[in-house]
Amino acid sequence: MLHHVELWVPDLRRATGEWGWLLGRLGWVPYQEWERGRSWRAGDTYLVVEESPAISAPTHDRTRPGLNHLAFHAGSAADVDALAEAAPAHGWQPLFAERYPYAGGPEHYAAYLANSDGFEVELVAGEVK
Repeated sequence: MLHHVELWVPDLRRATGEWGWLLGRLGWVPYQEWERGRSWRAGDTYLVVEESPAISAPTHDRTRPGLNHLAFHAGSAADVDALAEAAPAHGWQPLFAERYPYAGGPEHYAAYLANSDGFEVELVAGEVK
């Protein structure tokens, strides 16, 4: 089981708004807060955003070696649709919009989004009937 994920971000305030909105909508709850970081928890797993002074680039590049994206269970197809519709107002832009909601294949209902810092998330619907 995954313990936690830590994402280094160039702007903590912006990241807190973007990630806080998304994680809150997905049922994650605020967990920790300190001068340069915030975290949210879902069960025993937590996600951290931290503005580290050691950061070496202004954005995350998901096409370089390393993290490509995080995928989250996002409820029903209607829940995914609602998140995808609301996301741009909270700093998340659609990826693969021309293939929405089946960019991952005909049996995979999901929204793919990227935030201001270049992090990608995949919001996956439960079984589609």
